[in-house]
Amino acid sequence: MRVGANNGSLSDRIMNRFGDTPLGMVESALEFAHIARKHNYHNFLFSMKSSNPKVMIECYRLLVARLEQEGPDWNYPIHLGVTEAGEGEDGRIKSAIGIGSLLCDGLGDTIRVSLTEDSPREIEVCRDLLAQIPILTVGTRSTASDTSSDKNGTQWNASLPGFPFDPFHFERRETPEIELNEQVKCGGEQLIRVVVTRATWDKVVPKIRPKDDVKPEAVYEDLNLAELDPTQDFAINCDTQLVTVKDEVNLPAITAFRLLAAKLKRLGRKNPILLKDCLGFHERRTGVAPVSNSPSGQKENMETGATPVLLEPKIALLRASVVIGALLADGIGDAILVRGEAGGGQSLRLAYNILQAAGCRSFKTDYVACPSCGRTLFNLQTVTARIKTRTEHLKGVKIAIMGCIVNGPGEMADADFGYVGGAPGKINLYVGKQAIKFNIPEADAVERLVDLIKEHNKWVEPEQKEVAVV
Repeated sequence: MRVGANNGSLSDRIMNRFGDTPLGMVESALEFAHIARKHNYHNFLFSMKSSNPKVMIECYRLLVARLEQEGPDWNYPIHLGVTEAGEGEDGRIKSAIGIGSLLCDGLGDTIRVSLTEDSPREIEVCRDLLAQIPILTVGTRSTASDTSSDKNGTQWNASLPGFPFDPFHFERRETPEIELNEQVKCGGEQLIRVVVTRATWDKVVPKIRPKDDVKPEAVYEDLNLAELDPTQDFAINCDTQLVTVKDEVNLPAITAFRLLAAKLKRLGRKNPILLKDCLGFHERRTGVAPVSNSPSGQKENMETGATPVLLEPKIALLRASVVIGALLADGIGDAILVRGEAGGGQSLRLAYNILQAAGCRSFKTDYVACPSCGRTLFNLQTVTARIKTRTEHLKGVKIAIMGCIVNGPGEMADADFGYVGGAPGKINLYVGKQAIKFNIPEADAVERLVDLIKEHNKWVEPEQKEVAVV
């Protein structure tokens, strides 16, 4: 049996005490677990359901911490999943951020990647994602109570003041505002910025139009950047120096950037950090130097002995999403650089999609769409495509597409508008969590949704696409 809590479907009693929060979700699930245990029933696992990867990560970390408080006989299995993740690249990125970051922390026993696609495609993504975790963690496994240490023996634990972030509450790491270049600033209250290599800049900038939202904001090779090895002692003279982890540091990228943030905190520094999706280009671009039996041999391999291996786009997407998404969910990072994806345009788009999925920037319409199940009252893939065709230009608007009223309203908790199957052939339309229009014929429902968006002043007319004259 799965004991699960839905973000947005908590009881009034839980809402009054804890609010619609990760802690409320955890306490709601524990209530039902206590009932099961009272009747000596233990064949269950826990699931925290949210379409927001950041909320989902907080929920599971809180759950594991609470289970440890309850006692050693509360070590029930954990099922991981970002509910209603959607389709295509966006659905895969959201799932990789939420599921992948927790797996890298050593949490999780079963997973589901929830896609608005044919079900077998979910299995492929699950297998691909699971295959990356040993690579991104160097084959090690941690738990919620594990510590990490640097070469000087300094240990970092979530309970210590020097830990670089609060694992149970999101708060962006405090940094000063600095200039990346003459046009762009980062840090402070600025948006998380997108940095690209010179090769990518030269390839994509000639194709950028003035009104495009997806565009590079700085060139990696031109930055005033301190590249540091967090396994060694270092000194920083001011808070306004942009820093990052040095390439070829023999640590997984997530661990390396967390250690960098921890060391900066110990030094009393608040330097902005540039995140990288990988720290090297050898051995499957893991960010870990090739293994050698001798220090001299290892250095030779690092510098000259390995041939860069291009990743499949689907693997590059998952790795970048796990690494950068996990760190952004921790509140770490002021700019990001994606190098694991070989294509210039693809790497730029991937960077922006990761920022949107992590809730850091909004450059396009955001969709929450459930996978098909036996309760679904319309063809989700067809309807989702129709809604996207009419609304994909609405930057910053979040639309939920739910197959039924059983889980739909709860699982679309933070959407601006909802399109929900109310009965066979009939659609209910929502604004936030409130049902506004009922039993609309499916043939008319998409246009009625557009009307509803217009009524709430969220609609803008799409730009007319230029047609080439032959």
